[in-house]
Amino acid sequence: MLYRVQGIVIRSMDYGEGNKIVNVLTSTHGKVGIMIRGAKKLRSRYGSLAQLFTQGEFGFFKKGTGLGTLNHGEIIDSHHVLRENLFMAAYASYAVELIDRAFQDDEAGSYLYEQLQACLTGLEAGKDPQIVTHLFEMKVLEAAGYAPEMSACVNCGEVTGTFALSYRLGGLLCHRCFSKDPSRLPTSEGFNKLLRLFRQLDMRRLGNIQVKDTTKKELREGMRLLMDTHLGLKLKSRAFLDQLEREPFV
Repeated sequence: MLYRVQGIVIRSMDYGEGNKIVNVLTSTHGKVGIMIRGAKKLRSRYGSLAQLFTQGEFGFFKKGTGLGTLNHGEIIDSHHVLRENLFMAAYASYAVELIDRAFQDDEAGSYLYEQLQACLTGLEAGKDPQIVTHLFEMKVLEAAGYAPEMSACVNCGEVTGTFALSYRLGGLLCHRCFSKDPSRLPTSEGFNKLLRLFRQLDMRRLGNIQVKDTTKKELREGMRLLMDTHLGLKLKSRAFLDQLEREPFV
């Protein structure tokens, strides 16, 4: 059967002497695997379409449940700036690997496609990469069914008082319920407000948010605990990103 889809390359790997296999997050058909014959050759017509982060139109033939084979394609947005900058490439690689690993082929729909495209566009536009990435993580948690409860105490529903993050229970705990989770993470009101904003905000509406370094440190720890507790993914791209954040290249 012939398909024509719009998608973003979230994984690209060599296959044989001259071919590549790409995983593409599409706007209509979830994740699909497509072989691009001759993509590694110097004068390949579709070599650029096989590069990570590329958004394009993919026309391919697929029989049964196997890989598709590309017979036509056009680039919509190459996102080449992300590949040319090591720091930006690290953040973008984390975003696409997260999508690739967190969802089965038929679980990834148009919402995730739109959020990923907005994430890559935000990184390319020079917005704070940590804020862009944590907001994208929140969108992934939402799509996976693990979005934290940030509007009220996850245990009793209280909306006033002092709160901490219970990453284990999946939301904020008020001071009256602290005993429900001894491992809770103490958080500032700035952190709580930011995560409430993240729950409400679509990636496509993200402007330039100014966040204090102390709050960003809290945000990194809190989102890491939520992601590890509820998704539990070991991602090579995150390990590399962690290394870059500890020892940034000048």
